[in-house]
Amino acid sequence: MLDNKTKKHKIPKGNSKARTAPRAAGELFIGLGNEPFSAIFFFTSGAYDIAALGDALEAFYPDALVFGCTSAGVIGENGYQNDGVCAFGLPEDHFMVEGTLIPDVSTIDISDWSVRTKSLVTEFRNGLPQKSTDHSFGLVLIDGLSLVEETVLNALYPELGDIPLFGGSAGDDLKFKETLIYYNGQAHRDAATLVLVHTDCPFKVFRTQHFLETKRKMVITEADPASRIVREINAAPATEEYARLIGVKPEDLNPEQFAAHPVMVRVAGSYYVRSIQRPEGEDGLRFFCAIDEGLVLTLANGQDIVTNLEDTFDDIEKTIGKPELIIGCDCIFRKLELEQTPQKKAQVSKLLVDHNVYGFNTYGEQFAGMHVNQTFTGVAIGWRDTDD
Repeated sequence: MLDNKTKKHKIPKGNSKARTAPRAAGELFIGLGNEPFSAIFFFTSGAYDIAALGDALEAFYPDALVFGCTSAGVIGENGYQNDGVCAFGLPEDHFMVEGTLIPDVSTIDISDWSVRTKSLVTEFRNGLPQKSTDHSFGLVLIDGLSLVEETVLNALYPELGDIPLFGGSAGDDLKFKETLIYYNGQAHRDAATLVLVHTDCPFKVFRTQHFLETKRKMVITEADPASRIVREINAAPATEEYARLIGVKPEDLNPEQFAAHPVMVRVAGSYYVRSIQRPEGEDGLRFFCAIDEGLVLTLANGQDIVTNLEDTFDDIEKTIGKPELIIGCDCIFRKLELEQTPQKKAQVSKLLVDHNVYGFNTYGEQFAGMHVNQTFTGVAIGWRDTDD
């Protein structure tokens, strides 16, 4: 619980590239230390057994909640890293944390989970010193292959009230076979976890993207919304029409092309990115976000990602000061785009390190009630001494 201790605690972090889960957990423990934590969060590449890694961390921290997920890349002490695991701990004298597992998200009952979320928020609020969630935020981690992020958010977000929400969809190093969530001693597929955090530290939940809309439009004329597959665009085979619009041959479509040429949808006056995951079958395109027939898509034009991120961090520092930790959910397509320009990737990695970003590359991001792509979202947490 929060108290009036005068000892200054920062937010400890750990990083490891050890080859086995026990050794990795041991190295994370060295970085995190043994102070009391409300919660431990970890994000891992596919090289580890996530259940074994989580169990080892729970053995080190039996009084803390432990949350984690698989990723499409880790963001840790060196910025972007393709392998390894990162972690951070929220000290209990500055943070109060509650969480719940949402199983079987592919068949989630929205009404039932709306009631459960409302109950969780009420219980969380009643346990806070001021019985108020004014200084709270929510984090959601979702199975990145579940195809139901929008449905999960429809159940959760309306019940959060004034609690801002962000999150990410778990990845599996672009294998698209299995993405896992760790919660309460087990690794779960087809699941999500909702985490509520209350803190006396300053914080800011944020979202940024480096794309602007163009005048080039396309209409989905045939689709399978359940599987997020588009068969036709502008009454033509989807792969052919999309390739024509971006100026490449259909056979040249790949993740790098999709990262460089995303499409956007307009919602309530704002544009949000809808990324294409991969070609599907002979003519189809599988998306990371919900799609439907009749949806109008706008081809996006990329801006400088380094400048965009610098501006984002400048805005954060004007609001909360230098962040002690940024929990970052960064779309894998942003990283794939940067890999085409190694100098820019190095610049972005340095920005991530300089601003204490720990997190993961996702298969999609959550912000408020929206599931989005090619976005960097998270919470920046500043610091204050308890005697301030």
